[in-house]
Amino acid sequence: MNRRQFIVTAATGTVVAGLGPSAPAGAPPRAPDGRSVFRIWATSDPHVGTDQRRGRESLADAIRDSEQGGKQGGPAFDWDIGLMLGDFSGSQETPNDAEGAEIVRQFGALKKHRREDIYEVVGNHDASGPDEPTQWWFKKWIDPTGENTRFSGVDARRRPYPIEGTWERYSFRVGNMLFLMMGDRNDGGPPVGRGKHGGYPSGAVTGETFEWWKHHVEANPGAIIVSAHHHMLKETTVASGPWEAYLRGKNGEWVGHYHGYFPDGGPEGASYLYWVDGKPDAQAFERYLAAHPGAIDFWLGGHTHTNPDDRKGGRSHIEKKWGANFMNCSALTRHHVGKTSVPLSRLMTFTEGSDEVLVQCYLHTSDFAPQGWYPPAERRVRLGRAFRLSPRNK
Repeated sequence: MNRRQFIVTAATGTVVAGLGPSAPAGAPPRAPDGRSVFRIWATSDPHVGTDQRRGRESLADAIRDSEQGGKQGGPAFDWDIGLMLGDFSGSQETPNDAEGAEIVRQFGALKKHRREDIYEVVGNHDASGPDEPTQWWFKKWIDPTGENTRFSGVDARRRPYPIEGTWERYSFRVGNMLFLMMGDRNDGGPPVGRGKHGGYPSGAVTGETFEWWKHHVEANPGAIIVSAHHHMLKETTVASGPWEAYLRGKNGEWVGHYHGYFPDGGPEGASYLYWVDGKPDAQAFERYLAAHPGAIDFWLGGHTHTNPDDRKGGRSHIEKKWGANFMNCSALTRHHVGKTSVPLSRLMTFTEGSDEVLVQCYLHTSDFAPQGWYPPAERRVRLGRAFRLSPRNK
């Protein structure tokens, strides 16, 4: 352990990302008291093309930071699976093959993990345009179901925890945890989908996805349920309320801040999941969770890039509502919405037999604070039940 790691350890009260001394090769990771742990690296919004144009490898740099340590002194850290929650593309038009190939190349920075250890969902910037096949780019290059291995490099047979479903909505299990992964459907044309230009930020899902989510929630009352979408729900985390994406200009007009202003794309809801089956401000998930407190344990998302101390709307990146923990995991980009973006990710450590999860914030540059763990953003959150880890799938 170097001096920087020791300082971080003392500040957070943990031992190198919540673990005890390094275990022998091949041994399961352990907490300081000897119990096994499971660690999720959760992040979003690399916007690879945007940072590449500024000479930065947003995705590859984050991978190297986690596996090898950062060039600015941030320590390496261990993780079992990764969740990357959309906006791989940085294009303000619909994404293209060149950017897809670059993303696959940057995934090649993985040395200690397989490509299949990372599970993904589609974000609004990854969407197909009005006259293109539905979400062709995401299905070809990110490809969570491994249907286009020749392009994406994803082999579904190598997933550590097999998935069930489609690119748009799929599930997988880890012990008594059930992950419900839902893709944004900001494809096609306005008002729900993007136009030929612009990310059209307001989030969308189909009614089929909502019903799928509700079915899995109700069919698994004994599970720890982790829901994931590119967007947060309305008024749950930082800047996720109506019109909170913008500032007022000199003449009272809306000016883009966290997100661009597109008057034909449901601008009120630019910071959250706004559309369900084309219905604006649908709040289908919000109403369900309000009527069924504690139905899920986590809602993970990204989309809004900002520093870890921001509390726009009176909310932080991690909040509890309706008995669920809401966490904005964004963003890896430094230059996409450069005025607010601070490259960061989260490490979630689950401990066998415990209903407490340690959530740590890792800064991937030293723009906001020194690269590495950022203790003021560390949280310990409660689950509805204790975590149990079943034997790893082979």
